[in-house]
Amino acid sequence: MASHIFATIEPSTQAKSSYGNGPFLDLKAQFKDIRDEVLDVVARVLDSQHFILGPELVAFEHEVAAYVGAEFAIGCGSGSDALLLAQMAVGLEPGDEVITTPFTFGATVGSIARLGARPVFVDIRPDTFNLDEQQLEAAITPRTRAIMPVHIFGLPSNMDLIMDIARRHQLFVIEDAAQAIGARWKGKGVGTIGTLGCFSFFPSKNLGGAGDGGMITTNDPKLAHRLCVLRVHGARKKYIYEEIGINSRLDALQSAILRVKLRHLQEWTLARRRNAETYKKLFEEYELRHIILPSSTEDCFHVYNQFSIRAQLRNELHQYLRERGIPTEIYYPSPLHAQAAFTYLGYLGGDFPVSESTCREVLSLPIYPELKYEQQRAVVAAIKDFYRIQAIT
Repeated sequence: MASHIFATIEPSTQAKSSYGNGPFLDLKAQFKDIRDEVLDVVARVLDSQHFILGPELVAFEHEVAAYVGAEFAIGCGSGSDALLLAQMAVGLEPGDEVITTPFTFGATVGSIARLGARPVFVDIRPDTFNLDEQQLEAAITPRTRAIMPVHIFGLPSNMDLIMDIARRHQLFVIEDAAQAIGARWKGKGVGTIGTLGCFSFFPSKNLGGAGDGGMITTNDPKLAHRLCVLRVHGARKKYIYEEIGINSRLDALQSAILRVKLRHLQEWTLARRRNAETYKKLFEEYELRHIILPSSTEDCFHVYNQFSIRAQLRNELHQYLRERGIPTEIYYPSPLHAQAAFTYLGYLGGDFPVSESTCREVLSLPIYPELKYEQQRAVVAAIKDFYRIQAIT
């Protein structure tokens, strides 16, 4: 298919685009602006030789809690561990059911299965990519213990409906906010509305560390205390184990680096939102009718960890842009119910048609804060070229 397309392109359009062969996410550009700040705090931690728990983590936990609007924040080793610890904290047991979406990163569902609980899927909405709240109540059974909405790509789920259903059925709500720090639903920070919120500091996240890291937020002091015990092998005092926990601590070096980055996060978030608006205006200017743009509402403050479009001929478009030096990513190429690790759940192709069609069409465009207008125009112009070529072949 690709060779047929390129055979029909005029020489001028076969050349590399003006995107500049840059990366999908330019972390070097981010680091350049904060290099001295980061190196100063790294030196501070190295001079202290205090690497596990300690004052850097405590300060970062307080700062994240204040940023998102939670009473408590508990650092841990990764976003995946945050999900796992949150479910451990509410006492999830083997055989319990947790309702979530098949259109998400594997850690969401893997954390449920790891505890012997059963993931129960609900399809997504085609406009938001988030769990379809209208289908949620029908999935509840006597074994349901929790709902795990995913604020996918930085867009909050409809937390009013989710919380109303959870209260009526006495269910925990564990927000997977891995991609959504700073996002808000009706003015409330994600991760503060449900029972617990889970965040990731993987380097590609809006607030990304120099490695793995995670955080759990809650307004419940008992859960906060239990999480502090669970993350250090279930011990409140050294060698005194109250329960079976895990080793999942956010290191002092990561905490110190993330404290620097947190001071810049609002600025970076606003830049992502400006870039999203620029894309929308460019797509309107180029009159592209083969694309469905990401949506939001007045109730949501979207932080755009990804700018994910739905595109006709997605795979061919993805390859065409790559040939022109424009990086894009596919989040996600397959829904989780179709993955080998989760076939034991017994779902079949066609069970979640919106998730399945979305995985065939979704394509994420560069959206990082340092992205230039000329690069965005090059992206949209190249997409326009692709569909123009398709129309004449």
